[in-house]
Amino acid sequence: MGLGVRWTLHGDGRTPAPGAVVKPDERLSWPRTVGLGAQHVVAMFGASFVAPVLMGLDPNLAIMMSGVATVLFLVATRGRIPSYLGCSLSFVGVAAAIRAQGGGSGAVTGAILVVGGVLLLSGLAVRRFGARIIHAAMPPVVTGAVVMLIGFNLAPVTAGTYWPADQWTALLTMLVTGAAVVCLRGFWSRIAIFLGLVFGYAVSWIFDRVFGKIHSVGGGGRITDHWRLDLSAVGKADWIGLPSLHGPSFHWSAVLVALPVVIALIAENAGHVKAVGEMIGDPLDDQLGTAIAADGAATMISTSVGGPANTTYSENIGVMAATRVYSTAAYWAAAGFALLFGLCPKFGAVVAAVPGGVLGGITVILYGMIGLLGAQIWVHNKVDLRNPLNLVPVAAGVIIGVGGVSLKISDNFELGGIALGTIVVLLGYHVLRALAPAHLKRQEPLLDAGTSEYDNERPA
Repeated sequence: MGLGVRWTLHGDGRTPAPGAVVKPDERLSWPRTVGLGAQHVVAMFGASFVAPVLMGLDPNLAIMMSGVATVLFLVATRGRIPSYLGCSLSFVGVAAAIRAQGGGSGAVTGAILVVGGVLLLSGLAVRRFGARIIHAAMPPVVTGAVVMLIGFNLAPVTAGTYWPADQWTALLTMLVTGAAVVCLRGFWSRIAIFLGLVFGYAVSWIFDRVFGKIHSVGGGGRITDHWRLDLSAVGKADWIGLPSLHGPSFHWSAVLVALPVVIALIAENAGHVKAVGEMIGDPLDDQLGTAIAADGAATMISTSVGGPANTTYSENIGVMAATRVYSTAAYWAAAGFALLFGLCPKFGAVVAAVPGGVLGGITVILYGMIGLLGAQIWVHNKVDLRNPLNLVPVAAGVIIGVGGVSLKISDNFELGGIALGTIVVLLGYHVLRALAPAHLKRQEPLLDAGTSEYDNERPA
């Protein structure tokens, strides 16, 4: 496929045939492809702006570097893996811990840059030794749990931040978005998420005019009287301008706090590649190492100029699941939008003005769809959750990951959320497998069905 920048037109370029999907090397008509690219940008808005703000980094720079990272990823994987690389939420807690130690933005990005380097080396190791090392560690029962963690771990963001900002707007946006995904036909169903966003904007504006200010959680995280849709910052922002840049600084104390996140990032990438492969019907096992290495390289590039870590975005898996369009052409369009928007402070102000209730309604659907893809992996691979060897580690890991359980190792080192849940699932499964009686092990092979012939495997 070369660099993966040549696509064949899918059907008439308008609508996929019933039951068909638009594969990564296919595309719809260019206007529809550009529209889908815009929808992917909309899907990553929330986390890609919220995460850098929480980390004390420039959200406009985060958007611009997400475009750079996406281009690098698409070229590295030669267009085989449709993916958007956005700001990783896994480092929000790390950034808070580093700043609590007295570290600044340079220390935060320096620590994350080192994590990116370790991730790059991990990906190269997978390329060298093959996908067997990932599959041996992450059979279907583990992979499905990790994908579920990635989606459902985001639920508290919706429940605790977005939805309470305006519950009625969130409810209406959720209903309209869900109805658009299911009931609309053709291209309109493909941009259902974007239509939900536009509807939410309109509802917020109408509610402001009819009911006045709302008493709820505002932009500063405090309960105040505020407008649902506040566009005052848009008029003050410039049309064109560079984001703020800064160089990284390196401190071992900060690096040690950040390193455990490598586990979550490898799990995110493996889960993403597995989920996308399941959806398009094309096993992407040979691309695992390349995907992980590209993610690490993209993170190093972003943090070297003051941006956040980038990772394959679970939000966009939900968009692909809803639209059945996996064309990488749409992701090239999304990367182009991100690069342009990153250079436009006024755009940043518009995105920052998206009402929390609107994001609440959209993310309820998207995050849930992501989590349920983990269940789809279990079903497809006939994982038997009646088997305690499967049930126990998955049950514990999912509750830890979804519930945000944390484990304090020391005053400066804490594991929690996806990272801790992943460790529990991974180590729990393999330790229990080593101790389990033979009849439990026979119910499921260690390696994924259809991917056990590793002797003939070649590095990606």
